[in-house]
Amino acid sequence: MTQGTIKTIRSDKGFGFIAPDESQKDVFFHRSSVEGVSFDDLQEGERVEFAMGQDPRDPSRARAESVRVIQ
Repeated sequence: MTQGTIKTIRSDKGFGFIAPDESQKDVFFHRSSVEGVSFDDLQEGERVEFAMGQDPRDPSRARAESVRVIQ
């Protein structure tokens, strides 16, 4: 699993971006990828772990899957 920090949350749109620890490029995540907590409970700056996947609309872009808050 990759770890990172939530950089941006767009609650009105149901998505956000994570700044991975090992990369300078932010990764998109969708509310449907969040596990263990409600998307609405996430906060910018919160630490998370996730699996890297592909965006189904554009396979050339990365997407975070199975996003979980690190306790």
